[in-house]
Amino acid sequence: MSLQLPADFAASIKKSLGTAYPAFLDALDEEPPVSIRLNPHKKIPDTGTAVPWCSTGRYLPSRPVFTTDPFLHAGAYYVQEASSMFLEQAIVQHVDRSRPLRVLDVSAAPGGKSTHLLSLISADSILVANEVIRSRASILSENIQKWGYPNVVVTSNDPQDFGRLAGFFDVIVLDAPCSGEGLFRKDKDAMQEWSPRHVQLCAQRQERILHDVWPSLKENGVLIYSTCTYEEAENLDQLIRVTKVYDAECLQLEIPDPWNIAVLKKEDASGYQLYPHLVKGEGFFLGALRKKSTQDNARRGGYKKQVQTPSSTVISQVSAWVDDPAKCFWIQHGETVHMMPEGMRVDWPILQSSLNVVYAGTAVGTVTRNKIIPEHSLALSIRLQKESHPTHELSIDDALQYLRKNPIAVEAPEGMTLVTYGGLGLGWLNVLKNRSNNLYPVNWRIRNL
Repeated sequence: MSLQLPADFAASIKKSLGTAYPAFLDALDEEPPVSIRLNPHKKIPDTGTAVPWCSTGRYLPSRPVFTTDPFLHAGAYYVQEASSMFLEQAIVQHVDRSRPLRVLDVSAAPGGKSTHLLSLISADSILVANEVIRSRASILSENIQKWGYPNVVVTSNDPQDFGRLAGFFDVIVLDAPCSGEGLFRKDKDAMQEWSPRHVQLCAQRQERILHDVWPSLKENGVLIYSTCTYEEAENLDQLIRVTKVYDAECLQLEIPDPWNIAVLKKEDASGYQLYPHLVKGEGFFLGALRKKSTQDNARRGGYKKQVQTPSSTVISQVSAWVDDPAKCFWIQHGETVHMMPEGMRVDWPILQSSLNVVYAGTAVGTVTRNKIIPEHSLALSIRLQKESHPTHELSIDDALQYLRKNPIAVEAPEGMTLVTYGGLGLGWLNVLKNRSNNLYPVNWRIRNL
C-alpha cells in the first residue's frame, strides 16, 4: 500500500469493510479508470465499453490528452468519473420524465451532473444549475454552453436563496460538499485535508444546505443526495435526519447484482455506496428522498425585473439561425439576444427576479448598430441551423490552431463562417478580404498543446 491513509480514517473504514479491507487497499493502489459521458445530440464515433448504470457512459482503455481533442471542446462528451454517473438510476427509476420538470442542481460546478441531467430530462423541462462560488460558476457556464442545450439557467446563489422559490422544483440534486474520502486515489489533497474535525464540519454544512433547499421542493418532489465519502455522518445520517425532521420517505433503487453496488440501511433510510474495490470507479454515495409534507407554491406575478424582449426585426433575423424557431422564447440582455424553449416563458420572470443569473438559455447573437453577430454558444448549440451560415470543416491541425485562437486560413465567402470538426460546431470565423478573424473566446482558448 503506497498511499498513507489518515490513521482515523483507516481504522474506521477497516471496521466498516471487515474482510474486504485488503481488497479496498489494493484498489487504491491501482490506476483510476478513465470514463466519459457522451452527448446524445452530438454524435461521434463510439469507443470504449459501457458504464453499466449510465446509458451514455463509456470507459476508455487509457487516458488520452483530452485537451487536444476538438470533440471535447465541441461538447461531444464530458470527462466524468463513472461512479458519479449512478445519478441516472435515481432519475430514471423515480422521476416522471414524460412531463415538463423544474430541476435544481444545487452545487453544480464544474458541470458533470448538470450536463447529465440535461441529457435525461425532456426538452421542455428546465434545469437551474447553481454554484455559489462565482469563479466556479464561470466554469460551469462554459461547460453548459459547450453541452449546447437551451433549457438551462446558470445561477450563483447561496442555498438559502432558494427559500424564495417555495415549492418550485420537482427535482433537486444535491451533490454535497464532503470530506472527499472517495477521491483519495485521484486527489491526494483531499487525503491531506481529511480529519475527524473536517468530517464533522462537512456534516454540519450538509445539514444546513439540506435545510435551506428543502422548502423549494414540491410536495411529492424528489431530492437526490450524493457525496464522494464513506462517512455515515455525511451519508445515511443525513437521510435519516431529513425523513424525521421534514417528513420524507427514502426511495429504493433496483440494483442488478452484477453492478456490485452496496446497499446500506440504517433505521428507515437506504443508500447506495460504490466502492473502488467493487466497481470500476471511485467512492460514491447516493440516496433519494420523496417529500411527503405539503408545501406552498412559489408566488406568481409582481416581479421587479421586467423581461426585455428583442425587436421583431431582430427576432426575424435570428430565428433563421435556429431549428424550430416557433418553439423559442426570445429575451435580450443588454445587446445580447438569448433563445430559450417556449416552456420557459412563464418561469423565466420568476427565476430572473429571485436569483443571481450568470447565463440563461443559449446566447444567439449580439446586436450592433447595423447587424447581428452570432454568439459563440450558438455554434455549440444543439438547436443551431447549420444552413444559416457558410460552414468550413477543419482538419485536426487547423482545429487545434483555432482552439488556441491562432489565425487560420480558409476558403470561404466574406462574412461569418461556422467552423466545424467532425461535423460539430466549434465556433466562428469572420472572413475578410485578405484574412480571417478567429472569434474563439479568449478565456476558453487552449494555452498549451
